[in-house]
Amino acid sequence: MSISSTGDGQRDPSVVRTGGAKAGAGRPGGKAGAGRPGGGRSGRGPKKPIKPVKIGSDRNWGPIALFSAVGLLAAGIVGFGVFAAVRDKAPEAADIKGLSNYRESQPKLVQSGDHRIGPIKYDIIPPVAGPHNARWQNCVGEVFDAPISNEHVVHSLEHGAVWITYRPNLPRDQVDQLAGKVRNRDRMILSPYPNLDAPISLQAWGYQLKVDSAGDGRINDFIKAFRKTAAVENVPCSEGVTTTGTVPVDLPAGAPAG
Repeated sequence: MSISSTGDGQRDPSVVRTGGAKAGAGRPGGKAGAGRPGGGRSGRGPKKPIKPVKIGSDRNWGPIALFSAVGLLAAGIVGFGVFAAVRDKAPEAADIKGLSNYRESQPKLVQSGDHRIGPIKYDIIPPVAGPHNARWQNCVGEVFDAPISNEHVVHSLEHGAVWITYRPNLPRDQVDQLAGKVRNRDRMILSPYPNLDAPISLQAWGYQLKVDSAGDGRINDFIKAFRKTAAVENVPCSEGVTTTGTVPVDLPAGAPAG
C-alpha cells in the first residue's frame, strides 16, 4: 500500500494505492506453502508419532532368591542323604574278603541257648559260637588287658557282641588303635589271646576274620556288618562278668541263666 502526496509535497492520507502485493498475500496463512498439509513445512510429510518408551517394572528379587536358596538346600539335603545311606550301609558277609562264615559251613554250630557249666572245648579258636556259660562277659565297650574266658565271651557273641582279640606281643600303638574302635561302644569287647595264629582275630556269632594289622579296613567292615546284627538273642550286654581269667565263673545253683 502507498500514500500519494499533495502539491505542497505533503502526503495525502486520503489517497491509498494498492499494488506490489507480496507473494502469497491473500492466501490463507499469509505464508508460502500455507494451506498445505504439514503445517507449512515444504516438501515434508506429517510428523511421525513418537512411540512412548516402555519402562518395565522392577522384579522382586527377594522371593526369587529365597526360593532358589530353598531349592538348593533341599537338593543338598537329598544328595547328602543318599551319600550317607551309601556310606553307612553295612557290608554283606560276602563282601568282606577273607571272612569265615560258619553260619553257612557249620549251621549246627550256631544253634543258640546251649548253656553248660565248667570249661568247654572249642574246635575253632578263638570260638565264634557253640555251647557256653550261662553268664556272659560284660560287653559295653570293655577293653581288657588280660585274657578272658571263652565260655563267657561266646555268650556275649550270642547277644550280638563283636570280640576283637590280638596277640599279646602286638605293638602298643596297634593295641591302642583297636581300643579306640571298642571303648565305650555297646556290644564290643577287646582282649589279648595267647597263641593266636594271626596278629588280630575278630569274632561275631558265626563269623570270624583274621588280619595282620590294626589299620586293615576290613576291621571296620566287620564291626559295621555284625555288631548287634549278628545277635540271636535280644538281650543287653551289661551286667555281665567283668573279671579277667580263662576259667569260667559258674552261676550258683538255682540262679536264672542269662
